[in-house]
Amino acid sequence: MRILLAGASGFLGTRLGDRLATDGHQVTRLVRRTPREPQERQWDPAAGQLDPAAVAEADAVVNLAGAGVGDKRWNDDYRRLIRTSRVDSTTTLATTLAGLPAADRPRALLNSSAVGWYGNTGDRVVEEDSPAGEGFLADVCRVWEAATRPAEDAGVRVVRLRTGLPLHRDGGLLKPQLLPFKLGIAGRLGSGRQWLPWMSLVDWLDAICFLLDHDDIAGPVNVVGPNPVTNAEFTRELARQLHRPAIIPIPALALKVALGGFAHEALTSTRVLPGVLTRAKFPYRHPDLPGALHAALDD
Repeated sequence: MRILLAGASGFLGTRLGDRLATDGHQVTRLVRRTPREPQERQWDPAAGQLDPAAVAEADAVVNLAGAGVGDKRWNDDYRRLIRTSRVDSTTTLATTLAGLPAADRPRALLNSSAVGWYGNTGDRVVEEDSPAGEGFLADVCRVWEAATRPAEDAGVRVVRLRTGLPLHRDGGLLKPQLLPFKLGIAGRLGSGRQWLPWMSLVDWLDAICFLLDHDDIAGPVNVVGPNPVTNAEFTRELARQLHRPAIIPIPALALKVALGGFAHEALTSTRVLPGVLTRAKFPYRHPDLPGALHAALDD
């Protein structure tokens, strides 16, 4: 399959590109700089610029582009970047897809979204048919997902990837926690009662490949593990696997000082289940947290 990949330089995009190439797919990466490799194409999503020919070459498009929500302390400027980087890239791809002749359109657009769609759910379980919640990330997800509509209206199969927290020692949720845990100065965040929609990185990669292959799946898909845990449970298991204590809780006030606006999201409880993947009988390799953390720390 010929796959056009946006957001290819990020933590997930780099690993997905490698996985797809290993599986024998032809991967073309969208880049903002001048292309240096034969399998690169230039675009400028902020300006809405993308050569339609680059899209017409593909059988499917995967869009993971967007500024990292945990990369910097949130202020008003970074909030705007989080929103515009996602909406601009999605709009550019979706409108380009829609503008192609039907015979030249890729069959599918797998577009990143996030479990932030659901907002703070407390202990309430949510699946794909649950409405959007409230808060900054929920608002971002609403406009982000809505930006795929031109492609969907043109008959392209659109999958909205409501990704949770992929686990790997080199990025995502896990990387910034490893040093404090190894030093024995880590603990639960706030009350620790908030639910974490984790997923092993291997399962996340498997899920994207699974969704590329399943033409019968469209719409929102929760790309998370089947057994969410609370932050306190996650903390205990990570400490156990690292053979370190985790007895110093991080107060909510300290998080707000350190993280700014992102502290609210770090303390949000999102109890999400993968309804679509479960009904499609997706074969999880790591359905439980101990196995997922073991794989994440060993890889």
